[in-house]
Amino acid sequence: MKKIFVLMVATLMVCATTMAKELKMLVVTTTPAVQSVEAQTKVKDQLRLTPGVKKVEADFAAKQVMVTYDADKTNAKKIVAALKKNGYEATVVSDGAPKEKKEGPVDATSGASQQQKK
Repeated sequence: MKKIFVLMVATLMVCATTMAKELKMLVVTTTPAVQSVEAQTKVKDQLRLTPGVKKVEADFAAKQVMVTYDADKTNAKKIVAALKKNGYEATVVSDGAPKEKKEGPVDATSGASQQQKK
């Protein structure tokens, strides 16, 4: 019975990794620009209602909004339309795969990742 359970868990883990979603990052500039915490909160709240949107960040200095989304559920055109519906004209700067964070090797004793020095 224990072997069957372990086998089922392993199968589920394999299925989960093969069914990984394709996440993309859309970078837009908006008019009016998102230059305050209040405006950022408004945009996040608006885009949260868009199916497939996973994360929204604003870069005040660059005057850009970065949206991480599930490409199986939405696309750049729908996100731009959602912004327009709520009073923001959006211009696409880039639309592609999100930048992955590079982590150092994992410490086998604690499981924590270690930063590599360059």
